[in-house]
Amino acid sequence: MDAAEIPLKAPPVPTDVPTSDTEQIERALIDASTRVPVLMFYTSAIVWLLLGTLLAMFVSIKLHAPDMFSGVSFLTWGRVRPAHTNIMIYGWASMAGMGTAIWLMARLCRTVLRHPLLIITGAGFWNLGVLLGVGAILTGDSTGYQWLEFPPYVAVILFVAYAMIMSWAVLMFRFRRGDRIYITQWYLLGAFLWFPWLYAAAQLMLFVVPVQGVMQAAVNWWYANNLLFLWFGAIGLGTAYYMIPKVIGRPVYSYHLATIGFWTYALFSSWTGMQRMIDGPFPAWMITASIAATILTIIPVATVGLNHHMTMKGYFPLMRYSPTLRFTVFGAISYTVFSLVGVIISFRSVARYLNFTQASVAYSHLGLYAFYTMVIFGSMYYIVPRLVGCEWRYASLIKLHFWASVYGVGLMSLMLLSGAIVEGTNLNDASMAFTESTQSILPYLRGRSLAGVLMTVSHFVFAFHFGLMLFGLGRAASVPTFLNPVESEGSEAHL
Repeated sequence: MDAAEIPLKAPPVPTDVPTSDTEQIERALIDASTRVPVLMFYTSAIVWLLLGTLLAMFVSIKLHAPDMFSGVSFLTWGRVRPAHTNIMIYGWASMAGMGTAIWLMARLCRTVLRHPLLIITGAGFWNLGVLLGVGAILTGDSTGYQWLEFPPYVAVILFVAYAMIMSWAVLMFRFRRGDRIYITQWYLLGAFLWFPWLYAAAQLMLFVVPVQGVMQAAVNWWYANNLLFLWFGAIGLGTAYYMIPKVIGRPVYSYHLATIGFWTYALFSSWTGMQRMIDGPFPAWMITASIAATILTIIPVATVGLNHHMTMKGYFPLMRYSPTLRFTVFGAISYTVFSLVGVIISFRSVARYLNFTQASVAYSHLGLYAFYTMVIFGSMYYIVPRLVGCEWRYASLIKLHFWASVYGVGLMSLMLLSGAIVEGTNLNDASMAFTESTQSILPYLRGRSLAGVLMTVSHFVFAFHFGLMLFGLGRAASVPTFLNPVESEGSEAHL
């Protein structure tokens, strides 16, 4: 195994067995072949993250100060908000996820990345597509469908880019060395195949041969929910299944549980989305089937959660030291919370109060940030040093990044969910005017802006630290950057 970023300490940590020279050379060649493409994906993703974060702060402030820049058309809330969400989805989350997936597939398939120029070109086209799409939204050329606001000509560019990027990832799996297939590969390969199906189906049914009437809303919610689960969720879970065992130096607790979790995740997640339209003008079976599928996602949640917990059993103290482990375990726990919140708000009795409130925004933040983004941050803390040849320079910056992210997303989710309960209760009170019900959540929206400040700090700190690594200004050391000095643990810690 790699020189894992763990201090060997009690409670028990297995003795690290040195890899053979052949394995070390093989991994060095794989890392060298993926260096430029993965760093390009990461660099682009972080640039989009910073831009999306600034727009997020602007959007949040506009919710309780709507007159700010109200006379500038491209700075209206109806344009900036979809620009922000599409930047975070297609700019940050997708590009960071694809970079991580390429590196993981190369490592697990034990094959170098051939013709990396094709992937680099694909990344360039993807950036071009996102840039044109965001520009189109800000100038008023938006489709109006949530998470699909990019005009159709941008979709063509993204398709071309995706074909260049992921074709080689699938080919790596095809020409993998060894017969064993790891659970991470299952999730990543599934994500590679699910995304083009989701995006193409939505584009076809909304723009090429558009469905009529309310079915457009059904297609839109189906796409948004499945993008969250089958694209981001699959990459996030696959990454967590790699990082947790790799860092602590032990195998996954149960491969059978992992298999059950994968297939039930693929089966039930694909039926979700329609529960967002409870009491709408849709066939009852459609919404009921989606509610049932959402409830049944408890099965993969339970199996994945149990597998991760049993894998980590006895090793939780290592979170004190390892950046990757701390971010990844937090993200894995957040996956459970995100899924449980999704089940609760899908109940008809709850949805009648929380539909058309901030609850759906809180749900998206739990999934895209608390779960997915935190796992991706953890993977970047593990992968980047292996690409640039030096370690992260400041443990203090990593801790600041972690705690600002945790408190930021925690406070934001709490404010949005609390505000949703207040707003939903007031909306269902016939004696209260609509304007009063909307004004009642202003304190919670201001709290959301405060949470946004914390997340903005965390993102700029991480971008600065990544920049140091990118320009070779990290630590030249033979051991990873631990969050806390191992020597301070006395007899209970040793390298």
